[in-house]
Amino acid sequence: MRILPLLLACTTLAAPALAQQQPNATPVDGPTRTFTGSDLFGLSIAADPQISPDGRTIVYVRRTGDVMSDRMQSSLWLIDVATGRQSPFAISGGSPRWSPDGSRIAYVASDGDRSQLFVRWIATGASSRVTSLPGDPNSLAWSPDGKRLAYIATVAGEPTALGKAPAKPEGAKWAEPLEVIDRVTYRNDGPGYRKPGYDHLFVVAADGGAAQQLTFGRFDDGGPLSWSQDGRTILFSAIRGADAERQVMNSEVIAVDANSGAMRTLTSRDGPDGAPRFSADGSKVAWIGFDDKRRSYENAQLYVGGPDAAAPRSLTATLDRSVEDAQWAADGRALYASYDDQGTRKIARIGLDGRMTTIADNVTGGGLDRPYAGGDFSVSRGGTVAYTGGDASAPADVWVTSGGTPRRLTNLNEVLTASKALAPVRKIAVTAPDGRPIDAWIATPPGMQPGTRVPLILEIHGGPNAAYGPTFATDVQLYAAAGYAVLWTNPRGSTSYGAEFANLIDKNYPSADYDDLIAAVDAAIADGTADPNNLFVTGGSGGGVLTAWIVGKTSRFKAAATQKPVINWISEALTMDNTLFTSRYWFSKLPWEDPMSYWNRSPLSLVGNVKTPTLVVVGSEDYRTPVSESEQYYAALQIAGVPTALVKVPGASHGGFTSRPSQSAAKASAILAWFDRYRGKPASPAGN
Repeated sequence: MRILPLLLACTTLAAPALAQQQPNATPVDGPTRTFTGSDLFGLSIAADPQISPDGRTIVYVRRTGDVMSDRMQSSLWLIDVATGRQSPFAISGGSPRWSPDGSRIAYVASDGDRSQLFVRWIATGASSRVTSLPGDPNSLAWSPDGKRLAYIATVAGEPTALGKAPAKPEGAKWAEPLEVIDRVTYRNDGPGYRKPGYDHLFVVAADGGAAQQLTFGRFDDGGPLSWSQDGRTILFSAIRGADAERQVMNSEVIAVDANSGAMRTLTSRDGPDGAPRFSADGSKVAWIGFDDKRRSYENAQLYVGGPDAAAPRSLTATLDRSVEDAQWAADGRALYASYDDQGTRKIARIGLDGRMTTIADNVTGGGLDRPYAGGDFSVSRGGTVAYTGGDASAPADVWVTSGGTPRRLTNLNEVLTASKALAPVRKIAVTAPDGRPIDAWIATPPGMQPGTRVPLILEIHGGPNAAYGPTFATDVQLYAAAGYAVLWTNPRGSTSYGAEFANLIDKNYPSADYDDLIAAVDAAIADGTADPNNLFVTGGSGGGVLTAWIVGKTSRFKAAATQKPVINWISEALTMDNTLFTSRYWFSKLPWEDPMSYWNRSPLSLVGNVKTPTLVVVGSEDYRTPVSESEQYYAALQIAGVPTALVKVPGASHGGFTSRPSQSAAKASAILAWFDRYRGKPASPAGN
């Protein structure tokens, strides 16, 4: 399970001032053939495909760059599974969910300044708003009889007050009142500083009316939600109890009476339990969780128990991979689950005896800028699976399979990708110094002549417990279009290779993952692609940590760009959005108990060794690896006399670092301009 997701966002844009074509890369057929930042507004990506109960129709979210708003806009589309014919469903919206009889679709759409819950009748095409809420609804779930909808929404609270300001005269213009912060987790990356209030569970009639709040208290309740077959009970997950604020991952599966709000906690262990789902007949409950051993990584396992989660047993204890999502087969004899395996997301049917059958192995999705593993799926009553899939040639499309050969239903980027010269992607063999095989992929400039060498950019993923894979990425295409080969890899600590591999960096990060990355660079040189005199390195979040670590260990890279890094583990542990996390899972002691352990693993400790010109890039509203981390490093490099510059992405959070297309492309352009500044003469052709 990814404990600290430091992941990406969406697409990219704004025609960057791309570097000139390298002399050893064959020019393409004119400027329109080159992939540029402006092309990112033309890209579309499929997400959240929901197949109808009868398996005949899919509704999915299509995210497309909008050049006027500089945002990825979401619309809803229908697909006829038999013919692949598409039709528009809603010009904006998300989170579509079919009613049990397939006659309606509930979805979330903007209504003024807020998002609300809507229902569309398929036969007539008529839509109705069924909620009027102060907070955005999420985790939609239909009752089995189709009469009610459950969802999660934020309930506003009263701010904490200390003392009282003097009475304000009528018409006076005074300063804003004091803000009093008393929560342990007082801000979140993306939403920002938390407003008073908590997330709770509601139920509303599917044809509208007053909503009923079922859960209360100073706790955040979360989805997904699942109804029992008799409509009396709803499952959710939450961290509740007297010490809830000081628990990081100790969520439980909770059952709430859909009428009275009476609650029962069904699980009770030290570790997260969540994503609960009733089987169709209500006789069993499945959920995802693990025993928390205070390690940086644990495999999230799929559990099944009785209707009250009694006598739980893991169906995936021998899988040695982390389950991301699970959905029951209609007959209750198996579940469909997704998991990442060697950088690629897969979907498997898992029987109650633990036997697994792979259904799809080309699942992709999630983001556009970097090649992370990801993707979504849903299952019909007859076992037809709709999912987001593809490869490195284009963003995710909608695919479908019934257990045989998967079939592609959309080709959202066919016109754009056919008109562009895109970088080819291939896998390369890498062996770490200790003999471990390391997965790596390389993209080369379009039209590169065999036997030539080109500058190489090592792109390092975040997490660090995450995984890259052979998927489409706009940063990769922009770098390659500028004449660079791009190398990405899954060093030790990466997910999708088992718990032992991921925990090789437990309480020891960064460490030998550095050696894996250098081995990958050496492999790219050995196969004749990379110019050893023109090596560059970049990465975001955990990849930013490793970028700053690398330039403190070696001077072989001509330039570097560390993006949203952690530079000082003590300051990060005390300023990140989840302040209890770092000291609990990545270190054995608190910062003031063992400051040298934190310092010895901080890239700041190596700044005296740095000779490499290093760009520092961060979002101005990053609360995961706060701006102060990047500013510390920029200041240290300036003091040390190392060529540097600080680039801030205005309004950008950590997770939303590239959510505005223009900023994403401008960021890539800035990195390319920095690398171009220090790029030297090309090496001799490979083999000479």
